[in-house]
Amino acid sequence: MAHREGSLDAPTRHPLDWKSASFYDRQSLDHELERVFDICHGCRRCVSLCQAFPTLFDLVDDSDTMEVDGVRKGDYAQVVNQCYLCDLCYLTKCPYVPPHDWNVDFPHLMLRAKAVQFQESPPPFRDRLMTSTTAVGKLATLPLVDVTVNALNRSAGFRKGLEATLGIDRRATLPQYHRHTLRHRTRPLAQEIDPEPAGETTGKVALFATCYGNANRPDLGEDFFKVFQHNRIHIELVPDNHCCGMPKLELGDLDSVDALKQQSIPILADLVRQGFDLIAPVPSCVLMFKQELPLMYPDDPDVAAVQRAFFDPFEYLHLRHKAGLMNTDFAHELGDVSYHVACHLRVQKIGLKTRDILQLIPGTRIDAIERCSGHDGTYALKVESYDHAVKIARPVVRKLAQQSSRHLASDCPMASAHLASLQEGEAEPSHPMTLLRRAYGL
Repeated sequence: MAHREGSLDAPTRHPLDWKSASFYDRQSLDHELERVFDICHGCRRCVSLCQAFPTLFDLVDDSDTMEVDGVRKGDYAQVVNQCYLCDLCYLTKCPYVPPHDWNVDFPHLMLRAKAVQFQESPPPFRDRLMTSTTAVGKLATLPLVDVTVNALNRSAGFRKGLEATLGIDRRATLPQYHRHTLRHRTRPLAQEIDPEPAGETTGKVALFATCYGNANRPDLGEDFFKVFQHNRIHIELVPDNHCCGMPKLELGDLDSVDALKQQSIPILADLVRQGFDLIAPVPSCVLMFKQELPLMYPDDPDVAAVQRAFFDPFEYLHLRHKAGLMNTDFAHELGDVSYHVACHLRVQKIGLKTRDILQLIPGTRIDAIERCSGHDGTYALKVESYDHAVKIARPVVRKLAQQSSRHLASDCPMASAHLASLQEGEAEPSHPMTLLRRAYGL
């Protein structure tokens, strides 16, 4: 195998050839899995990132040959099932990513394997249910249904039965549902603000609520409206609410990803043509539009337009601050904040913009923790992976104990809820936008 020495080229991603027949060919897939697993076995730099790599290395070490050729191809699925597509191995550890001749893109190889697995053996009802976030949100936010669902999720007896029947771990933190969704709450907050363009920003944003932001944390959307309006940024909700597709992507259900793309991209592209920038309150949803969909649809001009217009919300505020347009008149200090940097934020390659904005607040100290929370979509909810999720979170939990901060913040609200359930201290879990609103005294 050829090896190019000393390349200084930046890592790149190849488009995902998911519509070709060869993409789903089992023999071709197994050959590529063996090739990449052999490279990973010889390197082992990623062993501490997640459970996928320890699983692979245990399979190799326990085989008769103690090499990848001794591992049964039927056991490759054990590795695939432990990958939740965080992308950290690709962007923080692997020295063999393209344009290196070895062309290792471990996350997208796992995605391909998940897609083949999805076609060969449909996933259990639990996985299809948990990744149907829009449908579940619509049902669970109906009047009285929300109260019932929330009460059942707090019931030890019901959670025990849920674990036995569906395989949702009784210890996992489940989100609450709210009848008064974000759409209900932001209507009275609407303001007409004359936008002021600055640099890459138009000063006019559309908030893609996400399923979680609309049904589970509608209060977070209120924080976005208050903070952005306080900074003289016109903000509106995207007029319809569809899933970004990330949950179905992690399941390998690419046809459902395609269907969701057909719903959301025309709406978002039309907003871009109207002069809107785009933001979302969950990093995974931002990443879906900035990376995954563009790699699935490299020749779609609407996807490209949405990609260019999509920003992480604190990246957006940071750009406004650089242009001298951010309000830095804060009313309250925050004290010490333990800030967990979500994986799907780290891989956007924008730096720690959330930390940088919060550090503008007088009397505030931000301690950033750049390790995985272990939540990772549905991974921390499943009975077969909950203990692994707790293991992955341990370095973060130890840091939280050492820092003893007043606040626990993460751009991913699901990650902060998971970490709060594991911490020994009593740091208050908050989204950074909530803390910023509090510092403004809004």
